Amino acid sequence: MNDFGFAFADPAWFGLVVLLPLVVWARWRARPGLPGVDPLAPAGLGEALPRSWRQRLLWLPPSCLGLGLVCLVAALARPTQRLPLPPERLGVDLLLCVDISSSMAATDLGDAEPRLAAARRFAASFGQGRPADRLGCVRFARFADLICPPTLDHAAFATLLERLQLVPADGPEDATGIGAALALAAEVLQRSTSKSKVIVLLTDGEENLATTASPQEIAPLHAAQWCKQLGVRVHTVVVGKGSPQPDGSFLPLDLTTVQQVSATTGGRCYTAPDTATLAAVQGAIEALEKVPFAEPRVLVREWFALPLWLGLVLGWLGRWLGQRRLEVLT
Repeated sequence: MNDFGFAFADPAWFGLVVLLPLVVWARWRARPGLPGVDPLAPAGLGEALPRSWRQRLLWLPPSCLGLGLVCLVAALARPTQRLPLPPERLGVDLLLCVDISSSMAATDLGDAEPRLAAARRFAASFGQGRPADRLGCVRFARFADLICPPTLDHAAFATLLERLQLVPADGPEDATGIGAALALAAEVLQRSTSKSKVIVLLTDGEENLATTASPQEIAPLHAAQWCKQLGVRVHTVVVGKGSPQPDGSFLPLDLTTVQQVSATTGGRCYTAPDTATLAAVQGAIEALEKVPFAEPRVLVREWFALPLWLGLVLGWLGRWLGQRRLEVLT
């Protein structure tokens, strides 16, 4: 193979080339004699006679025939061109679990912006610069709902994120079910064929649904163990300074559970008390979740049609000129 990637798939056909001189010689011997030329004339007499274009171009019909046969043999050898293609990005299936409990209304991130709004912007920014990733979203409070399955349509993903709303404060749905959210996300990613599957958990609280009083609920660590079995990494991002108190202070959270969730699945746990830290966390997760590449690809082009048609044209031209005895050139 040369620098242009050309090669022959079946080069053994070139063994027929040794027969081509015999074919051309046989055709040459079988050519009709030229009028006005005596092959038995004394030596040197024929050379003194003027030569016509017909005589000068006697080599053309057998040459066309020979070249045509060479082209046909080259077509049988199947000339191919192998062109390396740019590496293909496989992409990551990334599912964001966003907490919509009432505590996400707190504005302690420094810009008078609710935690939920910052979390939405954080989630939407994952679609920028990562076109090969499929993004999805699960919202959760007491219950977990899939609002967007993993998709390459990042515009639709961002639109669905904007529709996220907080549950009513102190209502029947105002709770934090981290285990249920992780279990639903793992179930969604279980159907994925991607080699890299990631969950980013955005929350500002602690699990308060799966307790000793409700053993039927899914505990975060149990959901983390299932994620580990499925090859899903979980990165947790704790948004805000802690649990808001009536006096305006914040009670620090117990991060033991979310830290164990991330450690079990091979992910990382981050805390983001302000918007600047939240932006840095996004960069850290993107650096960890590098987009994998597929195996090297090669584009194979078959070029047998070109020598095939060229061989047929040259063969027909050689035969036609031989039959016409080059009358068109006299």
